[in-house]
Amino acid sequence: MRSLLIGLLATVLALTACTSTPDATTTTDTTANTPSSSSVPSGPASTAGDPMAASIAALIEQQMTDQHLRAVLVKVTRGHTTVLEKAFGESLDGVPASTDMHFRNGAVAFAYLGTLLMLFVEQGKVGLDDTIDRWLPDLPESDAVTLKMLANQTSGYPDYETDPDWTTAFNLDPYAAQTFESRIDYTFRRPVQFAPGKNWSYSHTNFMILGEILAKIGGRPLDELLSVNVLQPMGLTNTTATDTADLPAPVLHSFSSERRVTLGIPAGAPFYEDSTYFNSMWGVPPGANQSTTVDDLVTTATAVGTGALLSAESYDTMTGPHLLGFGKKEKACEPTCFTQIPAYNYGLGIVRSGDWILQNPLLGGYSATAAYLPEQRIAIAVAVTYLPGAFDDQGIEPNSADQLFRMISTVVAPDAAAPMK
Repeated sequence: MRSLLIGLLATVLALTACTSTPDATTTTDTTANTPSSSSVPSGPASTAGDPMAASIAALIEQQMTDQHLRAVLVKVTRGHTTVLEKAFGESLDGVPASTDMHFRNGAVAFAYLGTLLMLFVEQGKVGLDDTIDRWLPDLPESDAVTLKMLANQTSGYPDYETDPDWTTAFNLDPYAAQTFESRIDYTFRRPVQFAPGKNWSYSHTNFMILGEILAKIGGRPLDELLSVNVLQPMGLTNTTATDTADLPAPVLHSFSSERRVTLGIPAGAPFYEDSTYFNSMWGVPPGANQSTTVDDLVTTATAVGTGALLSAESYDTMTGPHLLGFGKKEKACEPTCFTQIPAYNYGLGIVRSGDWILQNPLLGGYSATAAYLPEQRIAIAVAVTYLPGAFDDQGIEPNSADQLFRMISTVVAPDAAAPMK
């Protein structure tokens, strides 16, 4: 497991394991499924003869071969119309993937945290420039780090996930519980990377601390606050939190070879293990360890991308390109700090890429992307699992869900396609 920047897309979050399987080509077509009952409805499904849907399906089938993908779940909507909702490949050998299967959503939860923070700001409970010593006075620089700095990754706090000892410990026991306290201990074994607010660097630490503070502000456990204030109002009926490694049925199984180096598996030797139930609590605050479905993922993309729960001012604060041109490479924070550019710039819990608003987690053998293009009201949700050929000799895989989203965007919005990596 590690935290890397791949191209312009900030972190790779991977902790995984699996069983060998041949390339899967089974396809389950669900374009005729009943539409979502969410507060941001996806509308009626497209007809089977839709040429745009056929183009997207053909693209995915080709990329499954090219990128060694085991399963792909996809849903694309334009306004209230579903362009395509479909499952490709297999979850387990002989078990076709289906669009109702659940998978980890990782950093998608950061968009929910950003939304909850802005709701608290609107309610007058806090201000974005409030320093965190009000809640966690013992943390380094707590009298200078603000809520906004946590949400936009400018606090200077190191990422516990980049600590080699933490990575080794996780890979030796990927099922172990991850507490707030244990991760804080790993985080501050090292000094802060830069003075608060003076640079940008991706760090899971920021959202772990933000989640802890949001629970204190709201006076309830974070999972309850997110459910009542964000998930339910967005109409997310299949996005649930757990403090264990459990997943609701039916499950999209994930596989990986990313523990290869820690376990001393030589390059070239087969290594591919089932990573479905690795404990994904490691990357999120307690209360934000979630699973979801592709339908809820596209609903999330639309709700976050339109600011459905926020005022116009809060929506701009959360999703606007306010960090463009900010940040720089520094030795103290390599490789996770760099200048924010149009192809990749961070809001409050969200990523902007071109005109798209998104999150694109990669963890535990899953990759996923939830993306929205406001000007054309297009939402794209993709979830992916991998075959052995996707992993290099270090056990590292690409974020194929993000790559597929960008390819699909050239089909549905050729004049505003997401920048390619």
